Amino acid sequence: MVRTGSVAGPTLAVVAREAGVSVPTASKVVNGREDVAPETRRRVAEALDRLGYVKRPRFDASKSPGLVDLVVHSLESSRSGAVLHGVEEAAHEAGLEVVVSAGLPRTRGGRPERGWLDKLSARGSSGVLFNLAELTPPQYAWLEQHRIPYVLIDPELEPPAGVVSVGAANWQGGMSATEHLLTLGHERIAAIGGHRRRMCSGARIAGYRSALAAAGVRHRPEYVRHGNFDPAVARRRMREFLDLPEPPTAVFVCSDRMALGVYEALAERGLRVPDDISVVGFDDLPEARWASPGLTTVRQPLAEMAATALRLLVRMMAGERPEGTRTELSTRLVERASTAPPRDRATEGLGTAGG
Repeated sequence: MVRTGSVAGPTLAVVAREAGVSVPTASKVVNGREDVAPETRRRVAEALDRLGYVKRPRFDASKSPGLVDLVVHSLESSRSGAVLHGVEEAAHEAGLEVVVSAGLPRTRGGRPERGWLDKLSARGSSGVLFNLAELTPPQYAWLEQHRIPYVLIDPELEPPAGVVSVGAANWQGGMSATEHLLTLGHERIAAIGGHRRRMCSGARIAGYRSALAAAGVRHRPEYVRHGNFDPAVARRRMREFLDLPEPPTAVFVCSDRMALGVYEALAERGLRVPDDISVVGFDDLPEARWASPGLTTVRQPLAEMAATALRLLVRMMAGERPEGTRTELSTRLVERASTAPPRDRATEGLGTAGG
């Protein structure tokens, strides 16, 4: 059974993992919701009892915020999983409950659907965290009109003035990735960005260019292409690099998922990482560790960013206003087996190796 009292003990994320369900499903069981299958309810209940989960007491809305919403683009990616983990851990420490939604339904005019707004109002949510591609101007206007505190986690576009957001030091990450390759002796370094207009992608490519300039290495326009954060597009971009008269000896890829597409393109040509070409990614998702060889990448602290956003939101719900609107957390290079010094022998004809 679920016990009330102290907030010590396993978090809801631990219970969900033990029962083999999502955190939102475990939350439904804890809060007595009926829209859960009997077998799922049984597994969650057994996990709750086995782990000794302690349900936090309900809060008086006049004394504590109690409930916040988290809206993510999708619940299926490892990236969203890291965000959810960070928010859930920080919410547990703060004694808050979190309601998770996948996507923000819109009307044709771009406004949040009335049903979602009614639910937000009915459950008494005191604040919202958004980890979405973007919000529309009508959605920003609705939030401001209803005076609902909110924080953006890793926004992809520059938010309006005054909107509070938490992100990563993308420029520094792009620079450290490129400096690593330069230190290994590479000079023909290509880069595959994400979407051209997205803030994080632009900053990472700017860091790459800054590192080349600082090292006195000539920037080659043909060495920069965009993969739209899509592994399939990144695979095509890598093929294009390999077909150049002077192909690169290393490539900085602005996401781990795109880097896996680069791996595929190289394998198709019979090329090996890092023997023939070194590869650096960005994010440090679990996929980076599972890749073969393990992917050298820039760690973006997604869970820490989400936790920081939750703490900022709590302050805003208490009537405080953060000193600045943009908080950036440091990135760091994680070295694995996908980078090495360039081969001493000439690499002309590299693009046609293996077929």
